[in-house]
Amino acid sequence: MAIGFLAGIFMLVQFFVPHESSQAAYELLLEWARIIGAFAFVLGIGSLFRNHLDKIRRRRKDAGYSVVTLVAFFTMVTIGIFIPSAEQQSVREAVLAVDTGTSFQWLFDNVQVPLDATMFGLLAFFIASAAYRTFRARNFEAGLLLVTAVIIMLARVPIGEMIHAKLPNLYEWIMQYPAVAGKRGIIFGAALGSIATSLRIILGIERSHLGG
Repeated sequence: MAIGFLAGIFMLVQFFVPHESSQAAYELLLEWARIIGAFAFVLGIGSLFRNHLDKIRRRRKDAGYSVVTLVAFFTMVTIGIFIPSAEQQSVREAVLAVDTGTSFQWLFDNVQVPLDATMFGLLAFFIASAAYRTFRARNFEAGLLLVTAVIIMLARVPIGEMIHAKLPNLYEWIMQYPAVAGKRGIIFGAALGSIATSLRIILGIERSHLGG
């Protein structure tokens, strides 16, 4: 708690003190954070292996997905590090400078990209289903949301301008004024929530990150 208090107060104060010593200390803390992040990345990989190996060993439901995950992980790591292309003569170059001629890039383009496209394609149906349930005009707010969504969708396709020439202009007005105002309100609310949570952590009121 003392470390959290001192670090939080320092990061809060140094933002308003443009001095060389405070900036140097800030850069030093950022380097420490990068080191901690690297160790956290290693711990994350270890947790990934432990969880999936436990599912495979216990033969839990959907254990086959765990097998696919581990096999894909080992395959991509092995190819990315130990099978460099002709232009990549060292392991370091193979990791840091993957080009379009490597097996790593081929697997990414022909496996990862189609899988991403499939997931987003399926996601469109879930969004449509959720929108159907959400946009039921049960009250004034839901009706306003429904009308706005219809205007936005129609204005983004050629048929919208055919319905009314001013529809694209209405779309631009909605996106520039009401949408921006609502977005800023959400950002302000999130910022105030973050400030409140940070102060609770600095002052030791919030202790969930310590396991309490």
